[in-house]
Amino acid sequence: MKSFRADYIFPVYADPVKNGIVTVDDNGKIIAITDNPSDHHDPHVEKLSGIICPGFINTHCHLELSHLKDKVAPGTGLIQFIQNLQSIRKADESEVSAAAIEADQYMYDHGIVAVGDISNSAITAPIKANSKLYYHTFVEIFSFLPERAQSAFDNALALMEHFKPQSASITPHAPYSVSKELFRLIKNYCDKHKNLLTIHNQECDDENKFYRYKLGGFLDLYKHFGIDINFFKPQARNSLQSVLPLLTSKQPILMVHNTCTNLKDIYFIKRFDKKINWCFCPNANLYIEQKLPKIELFLDQGNNITLGTDSLASNNKLCILSEMRTLQQHFPSLGTERLLQWATLNGAKFLGIDAEKGSLELGKTPGLNLITGLDGLKFTGDSKVLRLV
Repeated sequence: MKSFRADYIFPVYADPVKNGIVTVDDNGKIIAITDNPSDHHDPHVEKLSGIICPGFINTHCHLELSHLKDKVAPGTGLIQFIQNLQSIRKADESEVSAAAIEADQYMYDHGIVAVGDISNSAITAPIKANSKLYYHTFVEIFSFLPERAQSAFDNALALMEHFKPQSASITPHAPYSVSKELFRLIKNYCDKHKNLLTIHNQECDDENKFYRYKLGGFLDLYKHFGIDINFFKPQARNSLQSVLPLLTSKQPILMVHNTCTNLKDIYFIKRFDKKINWCFCPNANLYIEQKLPKIELFLDQGNNITLGTDSLASNNKLCILSEMRTLQQHFPSLGTERLLQWATLNGAKFLGIDAEKGSLELGKTPGLNLITGLDGLKFTGDSKVLRLV
């Protein structure tokens, strides 16, 4: 057994324990959490400064893009980012694999225990099969052309088989890259099979402008890729409101980024029986759009909120602590206790692994992280995470 004492233990499911001690067995299973003063003198208890919390859950990542670190210019906006990404995405398989292995190890070393990962190929399947991390793979489907909906859907189902027996599902990429016909195929599948969903949502103003008026930069993007969109009619409402009725009511859905989601969009989802979760990836938002979601709008609305890193094409590192620090810097009212819930238990709940991970409860094996370099209980530029278990 191992016992660790810290200034605070954050079980997440319960109030923080000041000067608490957490004990785990050799498999990392939580045996006890106590604040008994007499235990503080036990020589077998390792005394640490900082806070101890569960391992982090990264609900949005693109492991297969890790070889693009520092290769895509920041601050260009989403549309130019997509063009730049696609122009340099292809690389030698050994280069892609080596970068993905390094990124997987980095996440492990920086306290991440589980990942919701987007895949467009099978290249990361063997890496995930041998990883110390838990992965759920979202096999992403693209096709804005109605006539290609069935072939895109069939290809995604075939690709998903490469990730089994690990947890995997098929999922739409974004409103601007999935046709109504393809959305319907995905919905029909979700209505009959267990199939966790995630979707890139409202990353830029042009996405809403395209859906409302069929104007803006996406017209240039389709032209750039040689896609004829004469069939598409403006929907007179934002992208989220346009595609939400096309999504299943039977599966949890993770809306990722939400940079340009407004209060009307949030109220709109309340009209539907949808299991909506939100995921914020603030460092990627700043990298691409130099803009953050209006976080205050999402608080206390009754939806589960999680955190992600996005890919190394749009982030300098795959670190959930860094995401929490960025949010707290820009939204000082966000307390550390709330952010840790987003970074741990909420992500575990969305991925369906909260029976084992996400909180420091007896019998769970959630991993243990030590966070140091705090100002009181606030994150600072000196804050670091050390994986204890």
